[in-house]
Amino acid sequence: MAATALAAAHMADVSWKVLELRARSKRSGSIYEPLKSINLPKPEGGSLWEKLDHYYRIVKSTLLLHQSPTTGLFPTKTYGDNQKAKVHDSLYCAACAWALALAYRRIDDDKGRTHELEHSAIKCMRGILYCYMRQADKVQQFKQDPKPSECLHSVFSAHTGDEVFSHEEYSHLQINAVSLFLLYLVEMISSGLQVIYNTDEVSFIQNLVFCVERAYRVPDFGVWERGSKYNNGSPELHSSSVGLAKAALEAINGFNLFGKQGCSWSVIFVDFDAHNRNRQTLCSLLPRESRSHNTDAALLPCLSYPAFALDDEVLFSQTLDKIIRKLKGKYGFKRFLRDGYGTALEDKTRRYYKPAEIKLFDGIECEFPLFFIFMIIDGVFRGNPAQVKEYQDLLDPLLQHTCEGCPVVPKYYYVPADFVELEKKNPGSQKRFPSNSGCDGKFFLWGQAVYIIAKLLADKLISPKDIDPIGRYVAPEDQRNVSMRFSNQGPLENDLVVHVALIAESQRLQVFLNTYGIQTQTPQQVEPIQIWAQKELVKAYFHLGVNDKLGLSGRPDRPIGCLGTSKIYRILGKTVVCYSIIFDLSDFYMSQDVMMLIDDIKNALQFIKQYWKMHGRPLFVVLIREDNIRGSRFNPILDMLAAFRKGIVGGVKVHVDRVQTLISGAVVEQLDFLRITETEEAPVFKRLEELDLPKHSKVKRQSSTPNASELEQQPDVNINDWKSKSTYEILQKLNDCNCLASQALLSSILLKREGPNFITKDGTVAEHIERIYRRAGSKKLWSVVRFAASLLGKLVDSLAPSITNVLVQGKQVTLGAFGQEEEVISNPLSPGVIKKIIYEKCHLQDEREAVVQQELVIHIGWIISNSPELFSGMLKIRIGWIIHAMKYELKIRAGGMPAKDLYQMSPSEVKQLLLDILQPQQQGRGWLNRRQIDGSLNRAPAGFYDRVWQILERTPNGLIVAGKFLPQQPTLSDMTMYEMNFSLLVEDMLQNIDQPEYRQIIVELLMVISVILERNPELEFQDKVDLDKVVQEAFHDFQKDHSLPKGSEKQDDMTAFYNTHPIGKKGTCSYLSKAVITLLLEGEMKPSNDDPCTVS
Repeated sequence: MAATALAAAHMADVSWKVLELRARSKRSGSIYEPLKSINLPKPEGGSLWEKLDHYYRIVKSTLLLHQSPTTGLFPTKTYGDNQKAKVHDSLYCAACAWALALAYRRIDDDKGRTHELEHSAIKCMRGILYCYMRQADKVQQFKQDPKPSECLHSVFSAHTGDEVFSHEEYSHLQINAVSLFLLYLVEMISSGLQVIYNTDEVSFIQNLVFCVERAYRVPDFGVWERGSKYNNGSPELHSSSVGLAKAALEAINGFNLFGKQGCSWSVIFVDFDAHNRNRQTLCSLLPRESRSHNTDAALLPCLSYPAFALDDEVLFSQTLDKIIRKLKGKYGFKRFLRDGYGTALEDKTRRYYKPAEIKLFDGIECEFPLFFIFMIIDGVFRGNPAQVKEYQDLLDPLLQHTCEGCPVVPKYYYVPADFVELEKKNPGSQKRFPSNSGCDGKFFLWGQAVYIIAKLLADKLISPKDIDPIGRYVAPEDQRNVSMRFSNQGPLENDLVVHVALIAESQRLQVFLNTYGIQTQTPQQVEPIQIWAQKELVKAYFHLGVNDKLGLSGRPDRPIGCLGTSKIYRILGKTVVCYSIIFDLSDFYMSQDVMMLIDDIKNALQFIKQYWKMHGRPLFVVLIREDNIRGSRFNPILDMLAAFRKGIVGGVKVHVDRVQTLISGAVVEQLDFLRITETEEAPVFKRLEELDLPKHSKVKRQSSTPNASELEQQPDVNINDWKSKSTYEILQKLNDCNCLASQALLSSILLKREGPNFITKDGTVAEHIERIYRRAGSKKLWSVVRFAASLLGKLVDSLAPSITNVLVQGKQVTLGAFGQEEEVISNPLSPGVIKKIIYEKCHLQDEREAVVQQELVIHIGWIISNSPELFSGMLKIRIGWIIHAMKYELKIRAGGMPAKDLYQMSPSEVKQLLLDILQPQQQGRGWLNRRQIDGSLNRAPAGFYDRVWQILERTPNGLIVAGKFLPQQPTLSDMTMYEMNFSLLVEDMLQNIDQPEYRQIIVELLMVISVILERNPELEFQDKVDLDKVVQEAFHDFQKDHSLPKGSEKQDDMTAFYNTHPIGKKGTCSYLSKAVITLLLEGEMKPSNDDPCTVS
């Protein structure tokens, strides 16, 4: 009886399940063809229809069932009422539907499925576009000033598209999401989908491009929405975001958003130089993900499908190897080391972690099967079946299944709380469990979407070319021959020839140069082609992407770089060539030095040679002004022009010809967005006009003098004597004084006392100083020029981009005078903020320092772009300290004679001196000199920061030097050995040291400690290690061995010690080693299990 009841109950249960199954299959069926049953086994050798039908049913029941019927977005959680949609996850879902649609295109009678799947993808893409366009005001603000509070949101309501979190509640700033949207938009439109409908949408997409162009300088929160690894709310510059931005810019440049039906005004433009900065930044950041993330699984979609952002195979292999080595597990890849997300120990009630909390998650990070899927896709693209099989075999046991038999990708596998301690003791020993996905309709849609794409590829139902119609992936052997817009040609040897047009500003100058065999053209002779300054091109680009309805202005006021000015432009029916920003007339005194102009031309040519990646030759316009050949400037200019004629300038091959001849091989950019209707007034652009001078009048060459003598640069008044005198007396002296240096000093007293608008005999004080500035410039009184420029608060052009050039190389910049407080710059700043820092921090001891620091920033920006190896071992570029090193170098060169004054040197001489000190130190130099220079440059030996980490592991009470303390905890808990933030923390510890040579001794000491600890694993420091005391101990020993006659040297004068060779019996390292070992032996020894001295 009981058995009969049980059987009846079982039958009822089965009937209920059948009814539920039928109901569910009706709900999830196509509008064209209702599904009869989802639980069909996958046919092994079935027809193409059967194979696709299998995946169609999976996609319908696990993905499209959850797509919002109103916005088309996909929710992050597939259960509950309060559904939120992430842009990033929705994009992959759209890509999955599109991929399956591409597979169905192979079937003639697809029963409407191609249309359904394509339009599911289109609906999602347009849903994201709808959400984004409702935030057009944020796009307008962000492109001007990229702040987290002004960025596009990355999460919206799945059903209404409304904002769901403010920027205080959620980390919305994710450049990667916007970039991925642009990338998939281009891919889908290229495959024939119509996603963009009208010009409002075109102008909006163009404005998104303006935002993405700045990715190289905008720290964001990245794919994981946490920013820094410490999860404390601070954004970082992420390789994965910059890489996706680079890929998106490459994909969308010159792309027609209306597809084959489009015309000229639906084309998108990308700033060539902005793209190149993203490219440089990506290569300098990799193989790291960011300052705190040594590596990260987020790099996989960046390096491989869908972005394929890297064209350097060596760097690709290095980065991928690091990801696999550090993050791969049995159940998937960890997102990054010490990632607390999803672990049993993470406090879900708090948004941010406490300091040192990430140490808790060491070794128990969740593993994500998702990244096995990315590796399968990568294997298919790269034609590596072994890789595909390896990761398929790893993935298959991890998949869950719904009751209908659909495969489900768990979001992650975690270590349960009860097994955490055992896992920490023996990594990889404990069984992990899947997260709560695949049950009761709880799906991880990003994983599901990528899984379907991978299976379609692996089963050869679609090919890589189907889902990559624009050819983002290029096999290494094909890279040389692939016609890409700017990239993917790899780090091949670049034997580029730069086309050069020499333009004289007047016929008179042309005739004069012709007598020396230099053939030039004048602006009139190149007509109807026009020559513009780059700022006129910037004005033209103001009209790009303007949309009054959406409140969007055009391209922000950003200069066009020398790659952009090497193209030819078609603008309103005119053909235009542009000259580089280096030929612009500048108010800053560096333009008065013709050697600087020559240097800038050589730098620009080298830069173009290195980074030009387009088919077609660059056209570089050299503009020669009459002012360039005056006086002593003539011979250097003539030598450079002769080098152009010979065909090689600064190691770059050039071909000089007429503009009309060179146009045929150049890259032409059509600026069709400047279409003007009959009712609109055409914008006015100023072309380079020929100077109207008598053709046969003589060019004045002798109106400029050679460099002024030191005597002329010295004032004949003492500033301290005049500070106490009355304004009247100072004005009297100013009228009687002919010495420009003295006039500048007296004017500075008036400026500080009476203000810039105080009236003198010759106008206001500010106007008087401006006159001194110009007259001193023509006389080459560089010290006076710099003093006057500083009084006037002059700011050099391109200061902010130069600092950005340094930052994107993974360095920090500090501004401030040597020995004074410095301002550390870690993220790009606006010119206004930089000016404020310079004139506050560098004005204290010598006014001229404020402008010399600007000179150095400009020089370093160029040098680090062209020769980054000169800055190896330098993590902080301390401008004040570099100036100190330059002054010290001048002192060394002078021997016993008075040293040359840095401030009296021309800007080009200052640059050459900088290049000299950046070179490796000469062997003939004394060790004091070497330590002075290396210490001033803050240069550290290879592996230095890793060694400090190892020391800290054996120093429980931390390190201290010059009053700056580096504690063992929370440092070791918060950070990992190889992350950039730890290196910066070590630099911070050394920041207080005020003598460069002493800093270098401390660096040597830390290397010595590291070697001793490495060779003696049983030893560790018991107390806080005071590095100053250790050096003092070593110095006392040194003094004993080098007993000097009394009174010949002060007791604390360490000059002899600094000048001693580091290696050898009586070298500094032997004294430092002795002091370290003494300190170590004062403490107790740590017992070691394999200690041979232990008896029992």
